[in-house]
Amino acid sequence: MSFSEFVCPLDWRYGSDEMRNIFKIENIVKKYLEVEKALVCTLEEFGIADKGCCENVSKCSIDPKEVYELEKKTGHDIASLVILLEKCSNCRFVHFGATSYDIVDTTWALLIKEALNIVKSKLIRIINKLIEYAEKYKNLVMIGRTHGQHALPITLGFKFANYVYEFSRTLKMLKEIEDIVIRGKISGAVGTMASWGKLGIEIERKTLERLGIKPHEITTQVVPRDGFAYLVMVLAILASQLDRLALEIRELSRTEINELIEGPIERIGSSAMPHKVNPVTCEKISGLAKLMRGLVITVLENIPLWHERDLTNSSSERILIPHSFLIIDEMLNSMVKVLENLYVNEDAIKKNLELLQGYVLTEAVMNKLILKGMSRSEAHKLLRELTRKYVGKLSFFDAIKQDPEIRRYLTDEDLKDITYENYLGCFDKLIERAINYAKEIIKYVQS
Repeated sequence: MSFSEFVCPLDWRYGSDEMRNIFKIENIVKKYLEVEKALVCTLEEFGIADKGCCENVSKCSIDPKEVYELEKKTGHDIASLVILLEKCSNCRFVHFGATSYDIVDTTWALLIKEALNIVKSKLIRIINKLIEYAEKYKNLVMIGRTHGQHALPITLGFKFANYVYEFSRTLKMLKEIEDIVIRGKISGAVGTMASWGKLGIEIERKTLERLGIKPHEITTQVVPRDGFAYLVMVLAILASQLDRLALEIRELSRTEINELIEGPIERIGSSAMPHKVNPVTCEKISGLAKLMRGLVITVLENIPLWHERDLTNSSSERILIPHSFLIIDEMLNSMVKVLENLYVNEDAIKKNLELLQGYVLTEAVMNKLILKGMSRSEAHKLLRELTRKYVGKLSFFDAIKQDPEIRRYLTDEDLKDITYENYLGCFDKLIERAINYAKEIIKYVQS
């Protein structure tokens, strides 16, 4: 296919070749063949298929073009594959006892297994980069913000450590989702294994053992679609977490804030305004997250099927599953790029911390007043009024010196240790705890 024939940006613009190759039709048909061959070889082992069938089928290579050309006549892709494979191998036991979704659903499991390995690997790379930043900027004090307003001091390392924790939780979920979704099905037309009689369970076990995956405990003609729903929902959660970090960087890159800047700096930000450094990669991440969240509706709609199955899931899944992985792959690739080129403007961070001239320490002073005997409500009211009266006119500590009621309770010595650096609580231990948790999860996932 030439470049001019591409329609979907996922065919060329978004996602890596590594991920795209998993869902190319050549690889899908290759996996179909692997499942068919594993079944025939198992049937021969159990004395059902003729001797030599396994070897003959194993030698066959089917061109995907032939399959889909024949499908134009038969109206069925797996039936077309079976016709070609039987002809090639001269084995009448190809597909014996199976139904098409034994092949399709088992193939989905094999493809998802490969795709999840890529996702986990890239997510681990992001987590490790965030750990690096959490440690590097552990003590860089900055303003924490709630409701878009200056709240209390935190550190940049503490901010990064929160993302370390969130992404690690999803990494754990991706590992655990494998037991639900990476399972095969070799159980025939309605799931009872009727064609193989009492040998059915052993035939399924051995066939899937050859493919390196476990069987579902029970199925209809198809595996339960809730597995795909769990998968896509976890990927959507990951997309939303990537969106949250991208949004964080976008907000902190505002001209008025200028604390984090998406690099590389020399990249063209605007075709019209040369001075601009736009967070375009983060914006792309946020845009793709909208698509990923939208796919959750479709995957949930695929759970209810008629009786032992209907075909309403098939068409959407051909789009849904590859697109889910290619979208998340592009988002992960983009976030790796952002983090590896992220510029931290320490001067802006320090400047913004001082923007309110110390008024972000009102809670610390309020707590001191309470400890010295003032009621909480009185202390809160006093400091609220002080802030409204003096913010932008006097620094916080100069304003305190103007207030006789506060001075009645607090001496210069009492105020001396109220600083940004001293009002960070257990930030260092919390950062360490988040990093240790992440390292444990990475070790668990890689084991």
